[in-house]
Amino acid sequence: MEKTAVRILRHSGVGILPTDTIYGIVGSALSRKAVQRIYRLRRRNAKKPMIILVHGISDLEQFGVLLDKKIERKLREFWPGRTSIIFPCHAKKFSYLHRGTKTLAFRVPKPKKLRELLRVSGPLVAPSANREGMPPAKSIREARRYFGNKVDFYVDGGRIDRKPSSVLDFRGGKMKIIRK
Repeated sequence: MEKTAVRILRHSGVGILPTDTIYGIVGSALSRKAVQRIYRLRRRNAKKPMIILVHGISDLEQFGVLLDKKIERKLREFWPGRTSIIFPCHAKKFSYLHRGTKTLAFRVPKPKKLRELLRVSGPLVAPSANREGMPPAKSIREARRYFGNKVDFYVDGGRIDRKPSSVLDFRGGKMKIIRK
């Protein structure tokens, strides 16, 4: 299934899979079409950016995020792990991701299997698998209730009952906790 999922993701498809925190509805962060589709499916507020899962710190360069050695060392304290970190992103070509905020949030998940998927698929947007304002799906069954056959694949990871990631803001060289 993972090869199928990767092929679908590389062709702007979207699907449901377990992340390191909760089930996510995922699509290529580098595909405007996939990102727009997820906004429609989730009925997500068009002004709210989504967290992007990446394989490693070096993936940030694709989004114009350049790090000094001090920040890179600090990131290694959190990544891989369940912490998403906000960075400035002024690139106009990523406006479909930053939604006018000129910031993007990234996370390097801990599970090796998920990081390997990201290495092959590329960065993925991964908001929780639910409609905006509804509880996140804790199982594939719940995700199917939200999305039915409107997504291209489902990957069952059993029941997941964890909290969303913590969110830190690293802009301006200082760390600020946004969500614990």
